[in-house]
Amino acid sequence: MRGYRIETPRGELQAVRWSPAEEATGRSPVVLLHDSLGCVALWRDFPQRLARRTGRPVIAYDRLGYGRSDAYPGPQPASFIADEPRQDLAAVRERLGLDRFVLLGHSVGGCMAVHAAGVHADACEALVTVSAQAFSEPRTLAGIREAERAFAAPEQMARLARYHGDKAVWVLRSWVDNWHSEAFRDWRLDDALHQVRCATLALHGEDDAYGSAEQPARIAALTAGPSEARLLPDCGHVPHRECPERLLDLIQPFLADPAIR
Repeated sequence: MRGYRIETPRGELQAVRWSPAEEATGRSPVVLLHDSLGCVALWRDFPQRLARRTGRPVIAYDRLGYGRSDAYPGPQPASFIADEPRQDLAAVRERLGLDRFVLLGHSVGGCMAVHAAGVHADACEALVTVSAQAFSEPRTLAGIREAERAFAAPEQMARLARYHGDKAVWVLRSWVDNWHSEAFRDWRLDDALHQVRCATLALHGEDDAYGSAEQPARIAALTAGPSEARLLPDCGHVPHRECPERLLDLIQPFLADPAIR
């Protein structure tokens, strides 16, 4: 495992790279994009397990404002999902020399990965979304409000602060306030999905509190490349913690396709 500090015009990012014990020659690395409350540390041991199972290097980074990256300079704009491919991800790609890569995003990181697969179509070999939202539905907003109420408990905010430090309140408010803003009332991922040309695997827990099975179905239906949607039974919003082996059992054969370098 190797860590990096990556300079951007707005602040420094923290990135980490895991290498498999036996790396498959010429295979593109997998770049992970975390969720709305996430960071590198909250992937836990999943990146290492993913590297081992696929024979590919795995790279994860803390977006600006999260984890060990610098604080975000002000409120997070409503365009933050579409902005990611041209901002933090572009900086990571340049610093680490990523000519080709696979994108794997969890929750809102999956939405960002969809945008990135279109923006970086020259480099993106394949796309995996996990618990991603293709549109805002009542279930999404209700789940966020319920989580917001839970964070009223001091011990819950203290837990968030263990990962984000004094940025924890900003992290929570960015999540809750953006999704409940006027700008997100009719938010959909459709235009970005139409730009995806690579193979796509859309995964979703059957018991996900933030989105129904219509979410992965829409992702798979609207991408232009070969795509598939799969549901994980007895699993909620965070498959890489709730059922990591079953998640890897779906990802590994998908990325083993010879057409995906």
